[in-house]
Amino acid sequence: MPDFSHRSYQKELLDRDDISFGDIKRNMQELEFINKYLGGHKITIDGIKELTNNLSTDQPVNILICEIGCGGGDNLKAIHHWFKKKNITVKFIGIDTNKDCISFAKENCRDFTVDFIVSDYKNVRFEQKPDIIFSSLFCHHFTDEDLITQLNWMKENSATGFFINDLHRHPLAYYSIKLLTKLFSKSYLVKNDAPLSVRRGFKKEEIPNLVNLSICKQVNIKWKWAFRWLVIFEH
Repeated sequence: MPDFSHRSYQKELLDRDDISFGDIKRNMQELEFINKYLGGHKITIDGIKELTNNLSTDQPVNILICEIGCGGGDNLKAIHHWFKKKNITVKFIGIDTNKDCISFAKENCRDFTVDFIVSDYKNVRFEQKPDIIFSSLFCHHFTDEDLITQLNWMKENSATGFFINDLHRHPLAYYSIKLLTKLFSKSYLVKNDAPLSVRRGFKKEEIPNLVNLSICKQVNIKWKWAFRWLVIFEH
C-alpha cells in the first residue's frame, strides 16, 4: 500500500521528453474528459469567479488570464465558454514547456484566440501583467522548493491575483482514480500518471506551510469535490 503521509516525488511519464504526439494527444483528450466530468473545470471557474467578483458587466471589460502548465488548453476553453455567456471580452495566454501539448492546445482552442508560449513559465516576461494567473494539476509536478518559487512568481506577475487547482492526497482519491482509469482509460499515460498524481498531491496542512515560506503569506484554501484544493491569492 502506498504511503500517503508524505508526497511522492516519483516522476510522471508525461514529464518525459520522448512521448509521441499521438500518445500526448490521447492523454490530453482523456484529461479534458476527467476535468469536465469529475469537477475540475468547475473548480477552475470557481477560482475565476472569486477573482472577478468585483467586475461590473454593465461596462466593457478586458481581462487577461494566463495559465501556466496549460497542457491541452481545456481549462482555457472552459473559461472562454463561461465568459462568452456573460459577453465579457477575455484575452488568454497559455504557457507550457511541452511543444506537443501546445500543438494540441492550439487545435483544441481553435475557436478563440490564445497566445500560446512554449517555455518554462519562469522565463516568460510579460509586456502587460495578466490580471489572473492560474494553474490546474500543475503544482504537484514540482518539489516543495520549486513550489515556493512558483508562488512568488505568480504573485509578482499577476495584477489581481492567482489561484491553484490541485489534488488532495488521500487514499480514497488514489484508489478511485486507479480503478476508473483501469476500467475506462485507453491511455497508458493516464493509467500511470493519474494515480501517481494523487500521491504527489497535498495534505491541507502542507499548503499553508509552503505559503508561509513564500512572499504570499495569506491565501484562501478551499476543499472541493472530487478531492481537490482551490488555493486563492488576491492582491
